[in-house]
Amino acid sequence: MYFLDGRSQDDIARVLGTSRSNVSRMLTAARAQGVVEIRVHDQTARALELEQAMREAFGLAQVRVAAFRPGADVVAAAGDLAAQWLDETVRGGQVVGLSWGTSLQATVAAVAADKPRDVEVVPLVGGLTVDASLVAGQELVRELAGRLGATYRYLHAPALLRSGAARDALLAEPAIREALRSALSADIAMVGIGSVGIGSSNVIVDGLALTDDERAAFLAEKPVGDTCCRFFDAEGRPIGGEVHDRVLAVELEELRRIPVVVGVATGAEKVAGVLGALRGGFVDGLVTDSGLAHALLSAAAGR
Repeated sequence: MYFLDGRSQDDIARVLGTSRSNVSRMLTAARAQGVVEIRVHDQTARALELEQAMREAFGLAQVRVAAFRPGADVVAAAGDLAAQWLDETVRGGQVVGLSWGTSLQATVAAVAADKPRDVEVVPLVGGLTVDASLVAGQELVRELAGRLGATYRYLHAPALLRSGAARDALLAEPAIREALRSALSADIAMVGIGSVGIGSSNVIVDGLALTDDERAAFLAEKPVGDTCCRFFDAEGRPIGGEVHDRVLAVELEELRRIPVVVGVATGAEKVAGVLGALRGGFVDGLVTDSGLAHALLSAAAGR
């Protein structure tokens, strides 16, 4: 009655036949026990001018940029903004696709829905088990569904295989094929974006256990970044070969066909990878920090 209907504590006390002080104590207890959560959307946490510049430079429909704050955790700040965007955007009956990565981990951790959402959360990549420091994609799917009060679907297979034949054998399984098909029905997708040579991109390449010749052939294609474990060059052209054929995930062309795809990435060191994703049209929106936003604008302007 107090938080949802806006009724006064005196009014509630009359309805319940108790005192105003009792009502006040119950409201305090409800917050302390987590029955009620209050979230303040602080607009000063966003760099609004940078957001407008990013929209104009890259033609993005959705942009959230975490403002610079000395000593702040930029991954957590971007995760908060991405979680707010999802909360404001998702609608009943929709399918939400999710990839993996540190930024998406922070996003999922920041989601706090005020009521259950009639949505389904689906994976865009198989489970990732090659690095203990990273939460597997399927675990992020389960956690996001739990935080939204939604249903979810698992993709019971690893994302990274040691051969193309192994990938093809898994794709022949009806349950796995159906799980990937469900990803293509997503209305909204949230994806991490990596940059070759650092962080999660290294995890993917190392997890494929490439031979020296295979790694050399991969690098000869001049990859700059990845999303959904799929690599692309500086112009956003997909990279083929062994690195592509050993991955169980949606294709980049399939990702483009999802109506709304928002990338979440932080750190100026990711500029090459994120710029490639923007040029390839793999994302319609971006949630990032001011450092990476400045780096992207400078790179796009040729500075």
